[in-house]
Amino acid sequence: MTFIDFTLSVLVVTIGATLQGTIGFGLGMFAAPLLLLINPAFIPAPLLCAALALTLSLTHRERHSIRFSDLGWALSGRVVGITGGVLVLATTSPDRMRFWFGVLLLAAVAMSASGIRFRPQPGALSVAGAVSGFMGTTISIGGPPMALVYQHASGPRMRGTLSAFFTIGVVMSLTALSFVGLFGRDQLTLALSLMPGVFFGLLLSRRTARVLDKGYTRIAVLVVSAVVGTVVLFG
Repeated sequence: MTFIDFTLSVLVVTIGATLQGTIGFGLGMFAAPLLLLINPAFIPAPLLCAALALTLSLTHRERHSIRFSDLGWALSGRVVGITGGVLVLATTSPDRMRFWFGVLLLAAVAMSASGIRFRPQPGALSVAGAVSGFMGTTISIGGPPMALVYQHASGPRMRGTLSAFFTIGVVMSLTALSFVGLFGRDQLTLALSLMPGVFFGLLLSRRTARVLDKGYTRIAVLVVSAVVGTVVLFG
């Protein structure tokens, strides 16, 4: 890897980590397509390792705001979603899945903006966890479904609970990748080169999170989710 590739990859991860450290998701959404252009080997395991370091740090930072009672419902749904995603990958074209999930994500954003409230209750958490697991497995974007459920929660509760949820989810994914030979020493070495971006993103997000916690978190979630839906639909 050249010095230019290293610098660009760290910059990309820094921006993505700042986004996720601010609203609770966004690293994969922002970094995955750009890292794929810089070096395809960054996807998926090295980026997942960077995400794991980030979510572990955010879980610790926001540990006092985590709702552990929410995690059980969301994770039970995620297991179902991952299982469904693996099955669908074998039978459905990626383009068709991207289209329908882009449509569904934009529909969810529209309903949220219209005043319909998604609350972090057992049913909604299970459904959001399943959709998140399914989307994360099939198109590598699993944050927005969970974030939409938490859009009316406080910033710390959203970041803490989502970070704990994603930490366990990333461990599941890395374990699966190791079983099929896609996560080993080479991927871990590449992951280490992304860690400066995680560090810088965490530092920057301490400032940006304080700004959005003044009442702008919901707006940020809706805007970012709408962007994700548009990229998925037309990308």
